[in-house]
Amino acid sequence: MRIARRTIVESVYLVTAPLSAAVGLPLVVGGLCVGTVGSLLQSGSPVAARALALARWPGDLEWWRIGQVRSRAGGARGTGWRPRSKETADAADPGLWLDLAHTVLVLPVVLVTSVVTVLWWFVGVATATYPLRSQVTPGSPRPLTLYAGSDRSHIALSLGLTSPAERLAFAMTVAVLLLFTLPLVTRVCVAAQTGLGQALLSNMSALHRRISGLEQDRDTAVAQAVAAVTAEAAALRRLERDIHDGPQQQLVRLAMELGRAQHHFDRNPELVRAALADAVVQTQQALDELRALSRGIAPPILADRGLREALSTLAARCVVPAELDSGPLGRRPDAVVETTAYFVVAEALTNVAKHSHARRCTIGMRHAEGILRVWVTDDGAGGAALAKGHGLQGLADRVHAVGGRLQVDSPEDGPTTVTAELPCR
Repeated sequence: MRIARRTIVESVYLVTAPLSAAVGLPLVVGGLCVGTVGSLLQSGSPVAARALALARWPGDLEWWRIGQVRSRAGGARGTGWRPRSKETADAADPGLWLDLAHTVLVLPVVLVTSVVTVLWWFVGVATATYPLRSQVTPGSPRPLTLYAGSDRSHIALSLGLTSPAERLAFAMTVAVLLLFTLPLVTRVCVAAQTGLGQALLSNMSALHRRISGLEQDRDTAVAQAVAAVTAEAAALRRLERDIHDGPQQQLVRLAMELGRAQHHFDRNPELVRAALADAVVQTQQALDELRALSRGIAPPILADRGLREALSTLAARCVVPAELDSGPLGRRPDAVVETTAYFVVAEALTNVAKHSHARRCTIGMRHAEGILRVWVTDDGAGGAALAKGHGLQGLADRVHAVGGRLQVDSPEDGPTTVTAELPCR
């Protein structure tokens, strides 16, 4: 009884599929055309949104039909209507284009499955009811022929069986064979049709996940590129400001001292000697400024001896007493990861010295499961934030540019912890 019910439900699903597919094709194509054009002409157009929503209706209907044939035929719970990945329809939603692909690809499939189902039912019922419809008298030489329609036209099956017993036995054999194999036929046809629907219509299908994953990778790459450009622009602006405020001023004063020495070279040797002494001081100060800037661009110790030694140097130079808590690093990270981690610690220590009023701080570093974590914790006043206009925002852009993330935990009364997690494989 259960097999018979399942076969009937699956047969209804297969026979009605061409109608839903034929109606769905113009709805999907028309909705996508109107919605895409409307979105290009006016972003957020309600007409475009309604058209795109209409384009998804055939896919929703087929998904509901798949759930119904599953629940009624196999006793499983129906899938219901498809959940939406977005609240409003969008021409960039891969689900819309997968619905279009399903609507186009399902047409030949439903034509084959529906024709096979109808023919199987027709021939099976026709042969099973042959004894009731037969008008052959005993001994009649008329062969067995199946008829359909009011004009009794041939279906093209004429076997030449003259004996009534032979005709009856043949008809019953064909009927039993077709009706007993009908559940298998409908199950295969339903599996082919619903398999295509599950592959293209489900938000959890492998193809949908692949497209969504590629979109997320694209968005992440774009965000990282924007963050890299922003961080680079901020670094260049800061370097320009530091050069202007430091070495450039020192060099201007050096040029003035040398000019004064040149002007008084013959008349006042003592003044020339004092000017040259000032020039030597100015030269040394300019060199110190340039060395400090070069450490900010590419510290030599980082390239020569690695991240742990570079962080030890930062801890030793920090105005606030700092200690290094470093775990095993394993394989040396990429240069860009090392540089980013170094800058995170250096900038965090600069903020500690300028703003935190801390008495001590800790520099930490751990490498586990492909992630390099560096952090700086101080016992200062707190109140640091990742917000526009704060220095930490530029640091967050630099971290995001290499695929990492920056976290700031800084309540009003402290302590403050700045943590960077960087991909390190």
